[in-house]
Amino acid sequence: MPPSDTRRIAVIGGGPGGLYAAALLKRLDPGREVTVWERNAPDDTFGFGVVLSDETLGGIEHADPVVYRALSDAFVRWDTIDVVHRGTTQTSGGHGFAALGRRTLLRILHERCAALGVRLRFRTGAPPAAELAARHDLVIAADGVHSATREAHARHFRPTVTDHRNRYIWLAADFAFDAFRFEIAETEYGVMQMHAYPFSRPSTGHDSSTRSADGPGASTVIVEMREEVWRAAGLDTCDTPQSAERCATVFAEALGGRPLRSNRSSWLTFATVTNARWSHGRTVLIGDAAHTAHFSIGSGTKLAVEDALALAACVEEQPDLPTALAAYEAERRPVVLSTQRAAAASLRWFEELPGYVGQSPRRFAFNLLTRSRRVTHDNLRLRDPAFTEAVEADFGCPPGTPPMFTPLRLRGLELRNRVVVSPMDMYSAADGMPGDFHLVHLGARALGGAGLVMTEMVCVSPEGRITPGCAGLWTDEQAEAWTRITRFVHDAAPGAAIGVQLGHSGRKGSTRLMWEGIDQPLDDGNWPLSAASPLPYAQGVNQIPQALDRAGMDAVRERFTEAALRAARSGFDLLELHCAHGYLLSGFLSPLTNLRTDAYGGSLENRLRFPLEVFDAVRDVWPEDRPMTVRVSATDWARGGTSDEDALAAARAFASHGADAIDVSTGQVVPEERPEYGRSYQTPYADRIRNALGVPVIAVGAISSWDDVNSLLLAGRADLCALARPHLYDPHWTLHAAAEQGYAGPGVSWPLPYRAGSRTPPTGRTDAPKPRLTLN
Repeated sequence: MPPSDTRRIAVIGGGPGGLYAAALLKRLDPGREVTVWERNAPDDTFGFGVVLSDETLGGIEHADPVVYRALSDAFVRWDTIDVVHRGTTQTSGGHGFAALGRRTLLRILHERCAALGVRLRFRTGAPPAAELAARHDLVIAADGVHSATREAHARHFRPTVTDHRNRYIWLAADFAFDAFRFEIAETEYGVMQMHAYPFSRPSTGHDSSTRSADGPGASTVIVEMREEVWRAAGLDTCDTPQSAERCATVFAEALGGRPLRSNRSSWLTFATVTNARWSHGRTVLIGDAAHTAHFSIGSGTKLAVEDALALAACVEEQPDLPTALAAYEAERRPVVLSTQRAAAASLRWFEELPGYVGQSPRRFAFNLLTRSRRVTHDNLRLRDPAFTEAVEADFGCPPGTPPMFTPLRLRGLELRNRVVVSPMDMYSAADGMPGDFHLVHLGARALGGAGLVMTEMVCVSPEGRITPGCAGLWTDEQAEAWTRITRFVHDAAPGAAIGVQLGHSGRKGSTRLMWEGIDQPLDDGNWPLSAASPLPYAQGVNQIPQALDRAGMDAVRERFTEAALRAARSGFDLLELHCAHGYLLSGFLSPLTNLRTDAYGGSLENRLRFPLEVFDAVRDVWPEDRPMTVRVSATDWARGGTSDEDALAAARAFASHGADAIDVSTGQVVPEERPEYGRSYQTPYADRIRNALGVPVIAVGAISSWDDVNSLLLAGRADLCALARPHLYDPHWTLHAAAEQGYAGPGVSWPLPYRAGSRTPPTGRTDAPKPRLTLN
């Protein structure tokens, strides 16, 4: 039984989410009084077509078959995507879309609400939510991205609205495209892009499935570009009809010379909306009032309809309204956050589009299709194997070889595959001396098939340690201990390379082992710290470091070169200079940690000076045929920190000084950082550096599956992928990735003693006898 405290329901906003919530709640309990306020007329609507997923349609089918049948009759379905780029069209199939006109969708929902007895009050602005809450048991705020309800109660909902830089306009063409079409136009003003898809087909005979209130055949056309391109083209001075005419001219070939029309549209910038809470007393937010996701993944209406489904279900299932609203938010928030992360990746991809137009047509198309990380190499191979195989061939994959098992050469080092065991601090050394733990840890990962195994940050001096458990290379005895490890890797895991990461803790040193209190100072035995500026890592917690003077910088640089010489004698194949994560060299790079007023502070050119001095000194002593990489934090995840432009300039500088690849990480520079965690969340920064500069990059950060690795490589977002936690979970991660993909080529090999384990062990039967008869 539904709770007795939801008899009178007010819905603010007559969009799809509000209407569907009203219909569902009324259907579940016909005795409810449900009223929808909509300030516009029934046929007034913004935009044209709406795309819904099969998942959303399945939920609608179970919740309300009447609405589902009406939608199914109106849908236009197609499964191909055309990507038009530099005169070529790449077509990928098997995607599965369903769209209909927004007016048609609203008409279906209007009719369903009316049939159920929902009161629809058009051309009537809703009273304030607080006023409605005094007279109703539940107030559903479906009043859109500019929600007055959200703003009126901002102190409680705590919204964040982030505006983005691209300009876009919603238009329509009076004919139906055959596919979802992405078209890139490189104009004299800059790059413009078109997103277009059909939402109604021409009517044929008496087949109602092809007829639509939106006309005999129509497509949504969204034109998007960077702000500076929009202004350079003079579109900022055009009214809507003029804008439609200009856009039709740019994309005349795709449109067949036909015009574009508008519907209450103007040039917009997309706003990402989030809220700390979605309910306040009897009032709850749904749809764009609660959250937005960029239109390029077609999720706005989908999310609003799914919100309505979840809200109605929770109201029905829970014993009272507060419990129902809490359950609704608990159910929907993780789904919405996942969608917003995918939408953010897609949005950023289109913002960075000018950096990709130089890619080959098929790689560009693959990159576009996988931009949100929801479509991956593996599922694209299932959808369209011929297209995916063509992309693989362009990449250089031999037949039957996954991208991750193609080799890569850096100077004189050829890596047999593209998997890197990322540097991971083990805090298990004694006086900087690597021991049996390091031999087993690094040796196991080398036996596990990775192309390159990296040490933890190896400290160049005792005072450059993070903790007493950090490994070092400041003595010849330590170098001998490392030689034992590199020799084992080369002898026992032929084809595996091992690299050393050299670094100095800077202001983040003299702390406890991670599991004893990360970033907390030692109880006793602390050593003095040095840094770019006298700023403690955490105010009132960590000690204040001494700002390095010229003599101090010279001494640190000498420590790095001495360690590099020892690393070369120890047999390491690659050396990485650690200029990330807030350690000493990173502390010079970030404007949040470098407040110097001398030649090593202020401008980025000055902040780069000392890290480049160290790099040059190390490169001079490191063997010419062995590669050097640099790890950078491409953002500090904090206001006033390293910008995208700073990260590009730093990467460009290191590359020009001889870095063979840039290892692109983020954050860990200041404790007040606010990272945007999620799957592969750091890879867009590697992507931007690679495609802007043409320098090889190592991507890192929550890359957890071989499918992700293949996708990133094929799309041209990375040259190597570094994985940390997956290799802690499974030291043989790379071998297992090969087995799961049915690969047994030269890109990976099972050690002879392990070869018997190269196939998945059999398990007991999990299938049960199927029923002989099913009764409906």
